[in-house]
Amino acid sequence: MTIRKWLAGAGVCAMAAAVVAGVLLNSDLGPLLLGIRAEFYLFALTLLGVALFHDRTLEVALTGLVAIVALKLLTDPGFALGHHVVEEARTLANLLGLLLGFAVLARHFEESHVPEILPRFLPDDWKGGFVLLAMVFVLSSFLDNIAAAMIGGTIALHVFKRRLDIGYLAAIVAASNAGGSGSVVGDTTTTMMWIDGVPALDVLHAYIAAFPVLIVLGIFAAVQQHAYQPIQRDPVGQHDVQWKRLAAVVLILIGAIVTNVTLDFPAAGVWVAIVISAFFVSTDWKVVTGSTKGTLFLLTLVLCASMMPVETLPPASWQTAFGLGWVSSVFDNIPLTKLALDQGGYDWGVLAFTVGYGGSMVWFGSSAGVAISNIFPEARSVVAWIKRGWFVPLAYVVGFFVMLWLWGWKPLVHH
Repeated sequence: MTIRKWLAGAGVCAMAAAVVAGVLLNSDLGPLLLGIRAEFYLFALTLLGVALFHDRTLEVALTGLVAIVALKLLTDPGFALGHHVVEEARTLANLLGLLLGFAVLARHFEESHVPEILPRFLPDDWKGGFVLLAMVFVLSSFLDNIAAAMIGGTIALHVFKRRLDIGYLAAIVAASNAGGSGSVVGDTTTTMMWIDGVPALDVLHAYIAAFPVLIVLGIFAAVQQHAYQPIQRDPVGQHDVQWKRLAAVVLILIGAIVTNVTLDFPAAGVWVAIVISAFFVSTDWKVVTGSTKGTLFLLTLVLCASMMPVETLPPASWQTAFGLGWVSSVFDNIPLTKLALDQGGYDWGVLAFTVGYGGSMVWFGSSAGVAISNIFPEARSVVAWIKRGWFVPLAYVVGFFVMLWLWGWKPLVHH
């Protein structure tokens, strides 16, 4: 298996080298190959490498980053690496702080004993899995979707006796992304729209799509998980709630919400709250080091995506918004949203749903997916995620066209 993987890796590197050589030797119009900028080929090869070598995702992402940076430096005289990194530093620092901080939150929540007590309140059949996904959906409407996914994953870990179907993990991520799509404090992309001048009510109708999404993926995922591992019927043993740990969870969430609204930098509030809570409850710092590799992978992929030459988008339309949802499954939704805001002319609720939920279709398509994979490493298989989570793209199509049918396309020209 190792030899085959190394041979496949060598093949990917050879393809990348061929792309670069073809660009440098044969193009008179800049770094083009078959009319497409070469950066996209290198990014596609990086994503292919991630899919093939899901146990070496960070190494693959770093290799792709080096190749893309080298190509930019060789072919783009206007590209300044230091300036670009400085421009992206705020986004990268925020993601770093959130992913590592919410790993601490998840551990506090796990050790509060609340997950062990919850089976008393969840239905004992497949509907228990559905109710849990609905809880994640609601939490994400006022929390960051990373926090909602981490809390949902921690609860699921206990109520399903640590046996989780990858499709159900995909559903947790999808529920968190759908739940935040219509709230300006529920997702980074909707917060960006709000800060840029889009009224909060103009993204609210994203829930017209999000609610059908919850029903479709919730039923399929819950039934599939029930067949794989039924929900725990009764709590194991007698557990008392650890109120200090629960207080730490609440404090971290409040810190995230306050600094998200006031500073557009929720990571700051998360870590201030973590430091404060460390004075009254013990903190397991090992979860930070355990989450570091997955977090660095996402940051590397976001940096790769930020260097793609996506200077313009197609004209704003519902077809473009629908297509951006699929693109968002492999391309970071933050630069996509920024481009759409600069371009203008979108129905912002429609766009909020597509770019927010679209990242659920692949595990590394959203920060919530990467956060879940830090708890469940088995989720880092693109093939298994798509195969077992087939209902996630199905729900996307259903939700989008329900929204288009009931709401239509109502662009806000100025914001």
